[in-house]
Amino acid sequence: MQATSIHSFWVSTGGDEGARGDASLLFPYWSFTKAIIAICALKLYERGKVELDAHLDGERYTLRQLLNHTAGLPDYSALASYSKAVAADEEPWSPGKLLSEALAQGELFAPGEGWSYSNVGYLLAREWIETASGQGLAELVQDIVCRPLGLKSVELAVTREQFQHVHWRGARSYHPGWVYHGCLVGTAEDAARILHGLLSGKLLDAKSLEDMLQRIPLGGALEGRPWTDCGYGLGLMIGSMGASGRAIGHSGGGPFSTNAVYHFPDRAQPITVASFSDDTAEGQAEFGAATLALA
Repeated sequence: MQATSIHSFWVSTGGDEGARGDASLLFPYWSFTKAIIAICALKLYERGKVELDAHLDGERYTLRQLLNHTAGLPDYSALASYSKAVAADEEPWSPGKLLSEALAQGELFAPGEGWSYSNVGYLLAREWIETASGQGLAELVQDIVCRPLGLKSVELAVTREQFQHVHWRGARSYHPGWVYHGCLVGTAEDAARILHGLLSGKLLDAKSLEDMLQRIPLGGALEGRPWTDCGYGLGLMIGSMGASGRAIGHSGGGPFSTNAVYHFPDRAQPITVASFSDDTAEGQAEFGAATLALA
């Protein structure tokens, strides 16, 4: 389906910025939330609240493995019962039921012995950092990300009422509780400023940022998307998008929209772009970001 609307914001390392569409509207961040969860985890690591490579309560995986999708955990998106419940606009299951259903699929591989994208892993990472810090995700995001950068629009959506304020029509009845690691909402401008702030060294120290950027190579081009080389760090998709060069950030998607928030360090003036689309194919938002990086 051809997208009918794209809203984008960009900011360069030289201080130039601009927008296409209306970057001040509220959008669901979907899986860009994973990058922000990872930022919170790394900041708690700096504060001595968590260890990246320690096992929690006898589990086989570590926090690092949850954040880079090497824990071997299955994903709930493969559950027919989950998809059916979301399509029927039911109330979200409890996290306990979700985990029971998802983990019943079995371990995909021994931790550290493979790679598989898992929303379940990020639900567990969120629970891990909330327990360790004594703070909920919403409070952590404000403390670690929003206040240092002076951002006002970003909040954790937990009710249908909060989604009433999101720009896309499809959001008006959706319950964000179906996104079990949490779904942040905010403007395209603030999404770009979060990633720009991270990679400018405003949120994490140099060692933590280095950890976040440690890349697992995952292969080459993806059909229908601009990626020519793919990899994953800690909460960051890291690869290349053809002529736009290297790309660092995260894409996200839900039942009615997608987004792509990426930094392009190979441009003559490195640029960070946040692109939000009402197309349900992630490639549309990604192509939008990659195209703006070349402009």
